[in-house]
Amino acid sequence: MHGTVDGFSYGLVTPLVAYLMACLGGALGLRCTTRALLVTQSWRPGWLALGAAAIGSGIWTMHFIAMMGFSVAGAPIHYDKPMTYASLGVAITMVGVGIFIVGYRGATGTALFTGGTITGLGIASMHYLGMAGMRFNGRFEYNTLTVALSVAIAMAAATAALWAAGQVRGFLWSVGASLVMGLAVTGMHYTGMAALSVHLHTAGAPTQGDSPAGLLAPMLIGPLAFLCLAGVVVMFDPLMVMGRPDRAPERTGRGAPARPAHPVHTVQRPPQRPRRKVAAHESRTPQNR
Repeated sequence: MHGTVDGFSYGLVTPLVAYLMACLGGALGLRCTTRALLVTQSWRPGWLALGAAAIGSGIWTMHFIAMMGFSVAGAPIHYDKPMTYASLGVAITMVGVGIFIVGYRGATGTALFTGGTITGLGIASMHYLGMAGMRFNGRFEYNTLTVALSVAIAMAAATAALWAAGQVRGFLWSVGASLVMGLAVTGMHYTGMAALSVHLHTAGAPTQGDSPAGLLAPMLIGPLAFLCLAGVVVMFDPLMVMGRPDRAPERTGRGAPARPAHPVHTVQRPPQRPRRKVAAHESRTPQNR
């Protein structure tokens, strides 16, 4: 028996809030990735890891805020917590792999394509693993072509975002890139939901249960707190906000810019007294006079 699906139980509230969370996670992650390209090798892993966690948490939070508006008539939904949190781990890990590739190889050519592909697959894996963690009296079925389209959107969005992070063009550029990334990630989510159809089991009468908001709200506290903490880090690092190096970066490795560990100090020589021109008659020796 086909189930009646409602993806907008709260109207436009959940899509808009989900979009804002995707933008927030994307903005923080892009700023951290940009900052990683401006520091020395010793600091780079920390900034890249923070960027991966920010993007992964933002995407995961976006997904489950959007799922607060998802319901199936006559079939209360529950969530398997281990699988739900596993989807968060998959998102952070795969996004991290893509970001580290771009952070060390540069946002061009093969490295950009590889990093964007892995990051996009991480976004899609998080989505469908999170959907697999839903429990109700029925099963999901997906349209293969629509699923493939959603994965392609995720890969294109991730590649564009990593390319933007490598440009290092300042705060407004990153804001625009994060808005585009949020739109693409949210579009990927609802494209994947459009591929979904629900089949309910005929055995058992419809039952009542907790609302999706009541089930998901406690799970979102941790990732939301982390995003707020990452936002504080951004606020207290003006260089990361503006995306401008305090000195010209040097080329190290294979195309990745990095700043020198210490500023180069030049030795100031004391000023020399100008030489006085000696007249021809003064240069004569007493013997020549």
